[in-house]
Amino acid sequence: MPIRTGWVRYLWKERRAFLIHQAFRMAKFHRTPFRKLLENILEVIEAYHAGFTFPIIASAALRNTGLVRLITNFGQEVASHGFNHVNYSYLSSEAQEWDIARSLLAFRSLKTPIRGFRAPYNICPAQLPILLEKFEFLWDAGLGFQDKYSERRSFFRVPVEGHDSRFVCIPLYEWSDDRMIDIQRLNAVEMARILRRALRETEKQHGVIMLDLHPIRIGQPQYIDVLKQILSYGAELNGWFPVVTDAVEHWLRHGEWKDGAAFCCLLTGDIDNFTYLEYFTRLF
Repeated sequence: MPIRTGWVRYLWKERRAFLIHQAFRMAKFHRTPFRKLLENILEVIEAYHAGFTFPIIASAALRNTGLVRLITNFGQEVASHGFNHVNYSYLSSEAQEWDIARSLLAFRSLKTPIRGFRAPYNICPAQLPILLEKFEFLWDAGLGFQDKYSERRSFFRVPVEGHDSRFVCIPLYEWSDDRMIDIQRLNAVEMARILRRALRETEKQHGVIMLDLHPIRIGQPQYIDVLKQILSYGAELNGWFPVVTDAVEHWLRHGEWKDGAAFCCLLTGDIDNFTYLEYFTRLF
């Protein structure tokens, strides 16, 4: 099914130089085996009794079932990141629907429950909320990245065909680890400073914040201390760090954070590929 012709053409004509540069950067990151990156994250999460949600590309999950089981065996959450890592704005509505449906079929075959979704690249075309309703997702983690929602510190719903969405949207913090590392070239100390500030601001509003910390970056030995600092500082502020589904379900039932927590921080990290060669599958 040739659904990605326009996307591939765009990558080749407009993003070729960036992709080549990024390919070299990814090669360096992948020197550390992905299992080790996950183990670094899961060990920290377990030590702080926290949760971490991993939106995963389903085609990559099918090729790496053992690593998906590693995540779920630690009691952490998997969400859908689509079947292929392709910008949905380059797909027809039918192709978007097919990509989501294939992802859910794939995770069902892996006996991995899915309640949430994040679109690749956090790109959410107008049709996407309708599809999220159709597939009965509990929450979405990409719509909250849009500029008009950037100041929110609470769960919210969006209009869908004349009514409020049944799924919950979550504000996604603008300073993702790829922005801090790949674009701004910040070190671990500078990254931790930015994220601690974000936690302080969220605590003042008794709100919720979602961080996007990709395992390929935050799991690296030179960055894993950032995760430790976030969790340590969050504990000082009486923050709650659950997986996303637990946070949404608890808030919908109680309208409050668990155990009187001062705020809620949702740690998430997209997995677009588990191996270096899989990085190039988005081109095909």
